[in-house]
Amino acid sequence: MTKDQILSLGPELVTFLHEFHDCFGRSEPRTHLADYVRGQLSDLPRKSVEPIADFVGKPPRTLQEFLRVDEWDHEMLRDRVQQMVTRDHADDQAIGILDDSGHPKKGKHTACVAPQYCGRTGKIDNCVVSVHLSYASFDTRFRVMLDSTLFLPQHWTDDAARRKKAGIPDDVVYRPKYEIGLEQVDRASSNGVRFAWITADIWYSQKPKFLAGLEQRSLRYVAEIPRNLQGWSYNPGTHPRCGPSPVENLCHFSRNMLRQPWSRFHVKNTEKGPMVWEVKACAVWLWRDEQVLGPYWLIVARNVLDATEEKYFLSNAAPGTPLSVILHVGFARWPMERCLEDKKSELGLSHFEVRNYQSIHRHFYLTQVSHLFAAQQTRRLRGGKPGDHHLPGTRRGQRADRRPVSVTQGPSQAIGEGDPEIRTHTTEKRPSKAFPYEDTNRTVETTHHRCRKTQELHTTLALT
Repeated sequence: MTKDQILSLGPELVTFLHEFHDCFGRSEPRTHLADYVRGQLSDLPRKSVEPIADFVGKPPRTLQEFLRVDEWDHEMLRDRVQQMVTRDHADDQAIGILDDSGHPKKGKHTACVAPQYCGRTGKIDNCVVSVHLSYASFDTRFRVMLDSTLFLPQHWTDDAARRKKAGIPDDVVYRPKYEIGLEQVDRASSNGVRFAWITADIWYSQKPKFLAGLEQRSLRYVAEIPRNLQGWSYNPGTHPRCGPSPVENLCHFSRNMLRQPWSRFHVKNTEKGPMVWEVKACAVWLWRDEQVLGPYWLIVARNVLDATEEKYFLSNAAPGTPLSVILHVGFARWPMERCLEDKKSELGLSHFEVRNYQSIHRHFYLTQVSHLFAAQQTRRLRGGKPGDHHLPGTRRGQRADRRPVSVTQGPSQAIGEGDPEIRTHTTEKRPSKAFPYEDTNRTVETTHHRCRKTQELHTTLALT
């Protein structure tokens, strides 16, 4: 960054924070908003209340009360972030990404803390878990977190004394993480956010109610699935005579997959070099809610550098959607991982030392404000233009069909029923057969997605 660019951040922050003035009834908490964001954007090694208070020259108790008891509308603040993303960064092929994150904590008094799996430490640990919804432009150059919600472990639900001490409202009860995620998607939609795609961690795709919830909302998704998910590589009819098979077996032994060669796709560039995966795809039918549903896309991908590393994806994308686009979305969870890493390492997402339920959520939402500012300034300083979100390597304006596959119309009318033949997207010149989801009246080109490496957030955003 140049000196002029650094100096421009101060006025930009003032203008940015003015967007949130009506979330505060009084001037004091409004001032604390600026203090908190400045502290999070600084180069402090830890972004908890006490270091931030020292950085801005305020007593720590002032910011503690700002998080816990001061009167201001933190939910409006969260909604405003979503409305600003909609207004300034709308993308007709935007990707919504759901994931959760663990925050290791000691003791047992922090709201929602419990021994549970913590991705941060990679094991069962004493931690707080939060569910997050992120937004990424289709080229993934712009990415920001839209929502954050604490996950309440089930054993907290009936412990009234513990709940009261942690400030957990009476209407907050145990809900599976996928229900929290669907609620976040609904909330973002009510604030004008439009997702062309949804993708999620493999844990969510194991829950039939989650995928059904996306379909009920007419949302198109690409979800990584476990290898033991059951299905058929043909339409088994209303009353299947044979039971389903694990998708791992379908991908390796079904006639549809065996007939086609592996096709290589450049997923993205990494610090270690290009990430390239080989893929195959076919139609699959699933058993859910006592009925056969489909067809869906079933995709198997293996790492070119390590053929033992495989991923399986399920998608309800419409006929004619390029396989390259579906694969791009399937691998788009990394922007969420980047968001979480940026917010934890640069903005102090996990540095909260407060225990109160409302205080933690306020910290999460303030971190979203800080992250949105950093994302916008990174984009501005790079010279990005609003709406310039097309995928590198594709022809501008050539978008995928937004229509989801209909799963309500009965198998006899479903597209790709029976034993469909397959066309592979390969650069080799060899006879090939049609994809079950390919529109045979048009040619779909292989597209290699060369997403540019995204610049990390700057710790030099300490402002005066």
